[in-house]
Amino acid sequence: MDLGLNKNATRMLTGFILGLIVLSAIMLGGIWIALMILGFICLASREYVKILENKGFFPSLKIIIASEIFLAVIAYFKQFDLVSLALTLCTMAAFLWVLFRGRQPYIANVATTILGFVYCGWFPLHLIFLRDLHSCAYSSGLGFVIMMFTSILLTDIGCYYVGTKFGKHKLAPIVSPNKTIEGSIGGVICAMTGASLVGLAIGVEWYLSALAGFLCTVCAQLGDLCESLIKRDAGVKDSGNSLPGHGGFLDRADSFIFTIPAMFYFTKWVIMNDNAMPAVIEFFKNLI
Repeated sequence: MDLGLNKNATRMLTGFILGLIVLSAIMLGGIWIALMILGFICLASREYVKILENKGFFPSLKIIIASEIFLAVIAYFKQFDLVSLALTLCTMAAFLWVLFRGRQPYIANVATTILGFVYCGWFPLHLIFLRDLHSCAYSSGLGFVIMMFTSILLTDIGCYYVGTKFGKHKLAPIVSPNKTIEGSIGGVICAMTGASLVGLAIGVEWYLSALAGFLCTVCAQLGDLCESLIKRDAGVKDSGNSLPGHGGFLDRADSFIFTIPAMFYFTKWVIMNDNAMPAVIEFFKNLI
């Protein structure tokens, strides 16, 4: 429906609505965040399959979505012991689908189907794990989700403004010619600053918050570049046009796909583990 808005207004309105939905689901947690993530990964998977079809590959959208639903149920009910079983069965299903229903090129179709439910599904599903994290010091992982989102948002802002004003050296000229090393450094500084401020508010040591911000910004920028690699290899500009002014769901979430699991494991194994930092310090002492 045409609302008579210009491009910038359309982009802002879409971003506001999408942000409101995501923020509401994150704040509510539970089934709401699970449904939000499941809806996203199904739509993103559809875009992923369309991109690959431009390259002449034909991953199975049915297998990808069925696998993602299976993994989402496991994630929601926290049946971690079933994850390896699920990934094994889903991988077998990808092979069998190609064996009996596939078309050329066979191996590529198997590989891209498996990549689809891991990249578009399993990685983003870690947001459920991150939101539900808790320890003696932290009642939930909500603060760490906010820290991650803040870091990614400030990464985009820092990369854009610093890169526009000071960018001279290309970061990845073949994959994404507009990104610069200077912009990347600006994104790192902004993300680490934002994460430190959020950490101060939720009671995380400043150095752990700064490390979390650094991890988030590196993973966000790598995730962006990896999605650009997929699109460039397939010869498409955007993953879709589902989000007016923003492209597709995959375009808006590329920075989160690597960052979500990285932030989850860092929070679980380092921030919420009282023995982690002493062990790291002792490790480096032994090296010296």
